[in-house]
Amino acid sequence: MKKTAIIILSDPKSDSEEAMGRVFNALASAYEFKHAGEEVKIIFQGTGIRWPEQLEKADHPLNRLYSEVRNHVQGLSKGCVAVFGTEVSGYDLLNENEVPGTPGLPSLLNLRNEGFDILIF
Repeated sequence: MKKTAIIILSDPKSDSEEAMGRVFNALASAYEFKHAGEEVKIIFQGTGIRWPEQLEKADHPLNRLYSEVRNHVQGLSKGCVAVFGTEVSGYDLLNENEVPGTPGLPSLLNLRNEGFDILIF
């Protein structure tokens, strides 16, 4: 079975169509992989860690799509949460990559070694 990890870096605070387009395409890709029966993981990293708080709002235009793939969210980068800050209740904080001077970040190496294709949005 094919496995894909989707890393979301875009920043909702930029209020740009580009940022919304990136997260939309990331979620739409996750939705497609999910419905094809493939394994998919969504990871929020960088300023992308701010997205879940926005996407969970019922009036957000992507809320319905996010609800469809929410159970595929692996978590948020712990190091990025420490730097950029956001509401994290209900999400795992990922820190397998022990980068010095940080509380850790998700490990792309581990994902690759587990056979995941990695897409970055």
